[in-house]
Amino acid sequence: MGRLDGKVALISGAARGQGEAEARRFVAEGARVVLGDVLEAECRTVAELLGDGARAIRLDVTREEDWSRAVETALDTFGRLDVLVNNAGIVRTGAIESTSLEDYRAVVDVNQIGTFLGIRAVVPAMREAGGGSIVNISSNAGMEGVQGVIGYVASKWAIRGMTKTAALELGRFGIRVNVVCPGGVATPMIGASDFDSIDQDAVWSSQPISRVGQPDEIASLVLFLASDESSYSTGAEFVADGGGLAGSTARGVDTN
Repeated sequence: MGRLDGKVALISGAARGQGEAEARRFVAEGARVVLGDVLEAECRTVAELLGDGARAIRLDVTREEDWSRAVETALDTFGRLDVLVNNAGIVRTGAIESTSLEDYRAVVDVNQIGTFLGIRAVVPAMREAGGGSIVNISSNAGMEGVQGVIGYVASKWAIRGMTKTAALELGRFGIRVNVVCPGGVATPMIGASDFDSIDQDAVWSSQPISRVGQPDEIASLVLFLASDESSYSTGAEFVADGGGLAGSTARGVDTN
């Protein structure tokens, strides 16, 4: 018996990386999944590999009509909607003084507005189903300041706040809303050319778990929150960052 048997999920940003890993885990655990992404060809390829329990659609998370179509696809194809994973996200790098308003707004539109639109779009279907689980993806950059990515940090902090507000408003309908805050994860985002100047090995070596995270590790946490195993969790933050937020290591202190 799968941990998501009988559930129908909608995952944004599902064409690759973390979203793809979540879609694969969900189908393996018995869910039927609608995969949404602006990368249409890649999204279709993933859905085809996952079989009859998966459908791919174009989903630009900044467009209300795309969200409406995504929910309609879930209802028309699978008859219900139980889970939303607001996974889609982008980043633009640069110091504050060199960050254009266009770049700042682009990040906020996808990460923050996209999450809001996703939450709002699924509420009627989840109420009809008698409840559901919404999992928003923030970041450890949504729990501390990070230089060089002001739009990303602002949007990820906002997602944490929206999660708590949504949990308060939607709990009476049996809809749980939680947020996952990953650290660095080996996805195309951190492999982008914007990060070429960063010594990533040095970044991960300073953590208690001294390596980058893997998409499947985050997918396991998202799976838990999507399932009934987390039935008493809502409005909560779940961190998976290799201990990056645990604190700093005192240099020169031998703790062996």
